[in-house]
Amino acid sequence: MFKLALEKTILVALERAGEEPEITGASLEELTLLAETAGAEVLEMVVQRRAAPDPACYIGKGKAQELAALVSKRGAGLVIFNDELSPSQLRNLDQIIGTRIVDRTALILDIFARRARSREGKLQVELAQLQYILPRLTGLGPQLSRLGGGIGTRGPGETQLEVDRRTIRKRIRDLKREISGLRRHRALHRQQRRRNRHPVVGLVGYTNAGKSTLLNALTGADLYTEDKLFATLDPSVRRGRLDDGRTILFTDTVGFIEHLPRQLLAAFQATLEEIIAADILLHVVDISHPQYLSHIEIVRQHLSRLDEGFYRKELLVFNKIDLLESFTEEEPFFRREHPEASFVSALRGNGLESLKGALVRVIDRSGERVRAYLPYRKGELLDQIRRHGSITKLLYRAGYIEVEAQVEPALSRRLSPYLEPPGETRAAGLTGEVETGDE
Repeated sequence: MFKLALEKTILVALERAGEEPEITGASLEELTLLAETAGAEVLEMVVQRRAAPDPACYIGKGKAQELAALVSKRGAGLVIFNDELSPSQLRNLDQIIGTRIVDRTALILDIFARRARSREGKLQVELAQLQYILPRLTGLGPQLSRLGGGIGTRGPGETQLEVDRRTIRKRIRDLKREISGLRRHRALHRQQRRRNRHPVVGLVGYTNAGKSTLLNALTGADLYTEDKLFATLDPSVRRGRLDDGRTILFTDTVGFIEHLPRQLLAAFQATLEEIIAADILLHVVDISHPQYLSHIEIVRQHLSRLDEGFYRKELLVFNKIDLLESFTEEEPFFRREHPEASFVSALRGNGLESLKGALVRVIDRSGERVRAYLPYRKGELLDQIRRHGSITKLLYRAGYIEVEAQVEPALSRRLSPYLEPPGETRAAGLTGEVETGDE
């Protein structure tokens, strides 16, 4: 069988003053996985220790010249830097090293370009790539003139020598307009789900934590899964049932990673809004990974930029316990450290029933049950209850509407002036039971 040749690659990282070598080593391991995901064969890893990056050459001119000699000796056709390079650093390094250079941001964008399947995903990736390329046209020029393609040249990067900044800016405006339309479309779908009053659970986590595998296990879906970084990009919504019979919607979105390019966060806003709108977040963690605690904090940092209140609705789910040989002995420690968390193996089905039980408890706690008596002139409050709550009883009385519902705390406070029936209608009695029970 014909096998595509891997690109011979050297990885370069900077170890800053005061930084633990273990942190740099873990970051390089992740960069290796990213490079291999993109189709690279890592020949060697170079670490330069500096107090701060060199503004001109990132690793310093002397170290860049040593790197050029190493590239020539090993026959590498690609150098990947474990940081985002400025346009001037990219240009200077290209002149010294004389081979194709890709930084961490371009590498991740390249993987996203390969993984995107839906039209929405492709539009968002193209927007992120163009926003990255625009300020780097001068620095990228020599690299893009080297024909042959490869990592960092997929997507719109292949033709940037033939287009100017004005054309790119116009394309960026067109993409933003089209993505804005997709955001409105998604918002309508979310409103429809709200009207159906099914709780929405968003799965979030570090890339390759097993979110899609967990969604498949909880819903019986057959989403694509693979033991690779960013195996899936496009959001998915699947229906499932809890042990008490309630229908629940699960949404799966793109995974996070350390130093996730800001261009991607901006471009994928339409997709990430699915996370913000979820009633509960299942924060899936690969407990078998040595840096799992660091992964938790990185995901939380990304989420806090999207929604400051996300942590109020987070349920930790430690996945891949089957890969942890010592889990049985260490389980009491894990449960003591994370008493509210669930521990599962999405692949083998271990712990799923316990997780469903935890979801029932969290959903029941996530809202406040209220009985309100709304004047007919306050119909907008009833609309908000329909959109953001779960109505269990609705009676139309003389002069007011009696509604029982489970609502979020913020909406509960807005309803506080209407927790008693109006005095003049209290004795009026029931005039019509137009709607009762679930709508």
